[in-house]
Parts: sequence; C-alpha cells; structure tokens
Amino acid sequence: MADNKKRIAIIASNGGLDSAYKVLNIATAGAATDAEVAIFFTFEGLSIIHRQSEKMLTMGPGKEHFVEGFKRANVPSIAELMEIAKESGVKLIACQMTMDVMGLTIDDFIDGVEVGGAVTFLDFAYDADVSVTF
Repeated sequence: MADNKKRIAIIASNGGLDSAYKVLNIATAGAATDAEVAIFFTFEGLSIIHRQSEKMLTMGPGKEHFVEGFKRANVPSIAELMEIAKESGVKLIACQMTMDVMGLTIDDFIDGVEVGGAVTFLDFAYDADVSVTF
C-alpha cells in the first residue's frame, strides 16, 4: 500500500435487512473516512446485491420495530446506501463459488458488482487494517 490509505475488508455472508444495514453502514462510513473498502458477498449475503434485494431483504421475526425506527430516524434505504457505497468507490465482490452453487449469474446482481473467488477477496484483505464479518 504505497498511499498509506486504510483498508477495510468486509465479508457479507448473511441475508436480511438488518445484515444489509450493518454491512453498508460500515462500508459507507469507512469510505467516508477515505478508507479503501471491499465487500465480499457470499451465501445469503448475495441477496444484498441482488437486483431483487428490495423483495428479498426482510427483517426477522421480533425485529419489525427496527423498520419503523429506520424511517423515524431518516436512515437511508438499502438502495440509497448501496448507491452511496458505489459512488464512494466501495468494491463489491460476488463469490463465484456461491453463485455457481446457487445457479446465479452476474445478471442477477446490480450494476457495479464484480465476480471473484475467495482469492480475489484475500488479495485485498491481506493488507486490510480492519476485517469485519456479518
């Protein structure tokens, strides 16, 4: 890392609205502090970058009150947070192995997603200052 920029490596392996908010909150906060951020989406985490994410991302039982809380607190939607992440240069990596297992293609995901294996993510994560898994 020649430019001494901080790196944040995030693994998103869980689906659900609460996981999506956790992942994108850390990613956009990191990007806002001028860190280089990459998110590796695998297993259920692929639902966060799916074109149908709005229908797929739900809040689990007993957590419904958070949805109203997000609205009340003017928290941006997942789609809005994703746009902020992309505009901020957050690297979005869909796990090739999981895509193959689930029968998904790059066309199932929003624009701006790249496909890569674990090695693609590890190449980034080896130099990360912070690693987080959701």
